[in-house]
Amino acid sequence: MPSFTSPTKDTQFVLHDVLNIQESGIPGFDELERDFTGAVLTEAGKVADNVLHPLNVVGDKEGCRLENGVVYTPTGFKEAFEQMKEGGWTGLDMPEEFGGQNMPYVIGTAVGEYFSAANQAFTMYQGLTHGAASAILAHGTDAQKATYLPNMVSCEWTGTMNLTEPHCGTDLGLMRTKAELQEDGSYKISGQKIFISSGEHDMAENIIHLVLAKVPGGPEGIKGVSLFIVPKFLVNEDGSLGARNGATVGNIEEKMGIHGNSTCVMNYDEATGYLLGDLNKGMRAMFTMMNEARLGVAMQGLAQAEAAYQNALIYAKDRLQGRDVTGVKNPEGPADPLIVHPDIRRNLMDQKSFAEGARAFVLWGATMIDKAHRSEDKDADGLISLLTPVLKGFLTDKGYDMTVQAQQVYGGHGYIEEWGMSQYTRDARIAMIYEGANGVQALDLVGRKLAQDGGKHVMAFFELVKNFCKENADISEDYAKDFIDPLKSASKDLQAAGMFFMQNGMKNPNHALAGSNDFMHMFGHVCLGLMWAMMAKSAQAALDAGTTDADFYTTKIATGRYYMARQLCSTKLHLARIETGADTVMALDAEQF
Repeated sequence: MPSFTSPTKDTQFVLHDVLNIQESGIPGFDELERDFTGAVLTEAGKVADNVLHPLNVVGDKEGCRLENGVVYTPTGFKEAFEQMKEGGWTGLDMPEEFGGQNMPYVIGTAVGEYFSAANQAFTMYQGLTHGAASAILAHGTDAQKATYLPNMVSCEWTGTMNLTEPHCGTDLGLMRTKAELQEDGSYKISGQKIFISSGEHDMAENIIHLVLAKVPGGPEGIKGVSLFIVPKFLVNEDGSLGARNGATVGNIEEKMGIHGNSTCVMNYDEATGYLLGDLNKGMRAMFTMMNEARLGVAMQGLAQAEAAYQNALIYAKDRLQGRDVTGVKNPEGPADPLIVHPDIRRNLMDQKSFAEGARAFVLWGATMIDKAHRSEDKDADGLISLLTPVLKGFLTDKGYDMTVQAQQVYGGHGYIEEWGMSQYTRDARIAMIYEGANGVQALDLVGRKLAQDGGKHVMAFFELVKNFCKENADISEDYAKDFIDPLKSASKDLQAAGMFFMQNGMKNPNHALAGSNDFMHMFGHVCLGLMWAMMAKSAQAALDAGTTDADFYTTKIATGRYYMARQLCSTKLHLARIETGADTVMALDAEQF
């Protein structure tokens, strides 16, 4: 059975040594002392390691079952969910007035990584509830907030998001689910939604579905979509549960992974719903949930990569296979451990440098969300809006790749279910698809986000990188050579790609869109390059100050050097592809495929 240990030490390093959260000036961050965050992360780690992780294999093997309209979750899930609720983990960063602890979003994100790495399928139940609660918090009336949020923050009631229909996924303007206005101001919701994570289960008293639907007579396409609160059980005026609503589960999807999460076909048969936000402005309300969910999915890519890496590392140190070509390293044994071989080292360094860089990137992004919300900083909001498709698309693509590489370390055992490595690959695969498939993330980045606010935010990113390089170029000759120079070069590649889009995309939009996936990955590499430059700077400062943990910081710098030398240079390949334009991509007629 695989093992997992929450990386609390590394999270603390990023939060305090790299991001310096306590001195950031963001309201509430001054209270995030190292001892306080350490205590929170340590306790979260205990829950992840000791409660959730042992259930990961159970959930994968048992899955969920549907009996007489009720979905039963795997053995142990219900009891673990009660522990999560009792510990207050479900409302860590939600407002105190609704029962939350009002901690910054960045702390919720750090804790969420551990929970997702330990058991992604389980953590989705509370994760989706958090997103639905955030949408109600942002767009609901005072009465709606009072009715739903206290029980959702505590996860006595859970939440879902209902977008996809059998005939439409990304193109939501094609949806057929309708909402008909009633005399009392409520709506009757009718239609079918598919791929609804946590759509029905036995762990909560009520499930609050957020459902996209069209009101007859409204605008055509996406402009006519509204968002509705549709509870499984109607809620009486005194807060007690009333009649069962016309929202039922039709089936549980049989999936490649995340078997412990109930992915449902949901049928709405004149179910009572209540408008959330403005009529025909459903996508604006839903995107409050979607943007949060996309950062959460980015974190899932990191989480599965981290868990898979930890196990691959243990196996590489234990498994005896072959001899080191430079000399025997295990003379008492019949062979040397796998980790002596350069290609295994390359594989592990790919994983380690990605996971640690991705952790910094995710936490940096979470601080921007806190800055945008707590300081009402529009620049921070614009920058995280730009980076959200990069976080989601790049980290889930690469996170999946890293789980495959972890499998490879095991050789044949990586393909055998008994060893558990295939679950990380299968669970990670969905993150590239849901909350907006990664191809859509790339199109959003190139087609919309680059030009947002006149290109202000992408220019701010380039300026941020430029200023960092300028301000830190003189730290040392080695630092400049190993970190600043590669970062400058990669940033120039990214700017050259953006210039290509500007010069050629107006004449033929396909020239930009054909390179969108490469651009998203190029952008991701530059972001991780920036994170590694920041981490190496902080690690060197700790060494210069005479730290008692020199091994941690020297290891950090060596890992960063690897990423800058072996991964960041990928920007040149991506640029070369982008500059070929769309001609070869679009050369065949549809009939020629």
